[in-house]
Amino acid sequence: MSLRVTQSMMNSQLLRNISNNMGRMNTLQNQLSTGMKINKPSDDPVGITFALRYRSELDANEQYSENVSSSLSMLEYTDTTIGQAGEIMQRTRELLVSGANGTLEQTSLDAIKVEMSQLYNQMVEIGNSQFNGKQVFNGELTGDKPYPTMGVDGTVDLISDPPSLKAFQVSSDTGSIKYELSAGMKLGVNITGNEVFGEGVSPTATQAEIESSDNAFLLLQRAYDMLGSGDQEGVSALIKQVDSRMNTMLSKRAEVGAKVNRVDIVQNRLADIEINLKTVQAKTEDADMSEVITNMKTEENVYQASLSVGAQLIRPSLVDFLR
Repeated sequence: MSLRVTQSMMNSQLLRNISNNMGRMNTLQNQLSTGMKINKPSDDPVGITFALRYRSELDANEQYSENVSSSLSMLEYTDTTIGQAGEIMQRTRELLVSGANGTLEQTSLDAIKVEMSQLYNQMVEIGNSQFNGKQVFNGELTGDKPYPTMGVDGTVDLISDPPSLKAFQVSSDTGSIKYELSAGMKLGVNITGNEVFGEGVSPTATQAEIESSDNAFLLLQRAYDMLGSGDQEGVSALIKQVDSRMNTMLSKRAEVGAKVNRVDIVQNRLADIEINLKTVQAKTEDADMSEVITNMKTEENVYQASLSVGAQLIRPSLVDFLR
């Protein structure tokens, strides 16, 4: 049985085909204007899942990169600060060598003592160094100064906490500040004050405990007192302990340098990962512009052809049938 085709059916089919042509042209126009072949989930349901995964991994990689930059800045600042502390200890050693010279008069020792007090004050400033508003050498207590700013001559800074203690009588917080530099990998980026300047000595410590300590602040305090009393033998004996503290500072600075090298490696790795993720993301999401333009021209030709044929189909009228 044959199917009867009417003019209305032909018109409806024509409109449907033209609408389909325009839909394909609209899709290609969206790809051309956005540069992406996936503009909504229905464009590629499978591809959109991969695209979302790549975006999530890129966001995580970006956060890791920011953590790496922060940790590098912290480590480099710490390295500089420890270097400055080492320079003070080196200058202290030079002064102790001069002060141990048995030919110096008390006036000369007093002059050295004055410089020693300035070195002590500067060492306290270094111990209370801040980076981005946070204390560098006080572990996790980054909002508190680790070392009271009482001078070797007994002057008290009333804002110090507690004001009755000197720097060598307190210990810094030992907490570790860790940055997550990649999935499952955290790195401690801080060095505590105890590691750099030495453990604090209790106010009730015995003389033997005081003499055996190589706390940087205590060494400067003892040197100041010995120079004031003319104890040149005691000054000479301090040199060995100053050397011990200097070696410890150098060791900690080397540790910081090793961490910087490791973070550099992580930074390069994150940069490679970002390139790889963006490459696969582009393959999934980005449109091939040459292919889109070619298909667009093809669809335009098809659309124009459908309009031309449609004009011929719709033309017949009652007059045409009466001819």
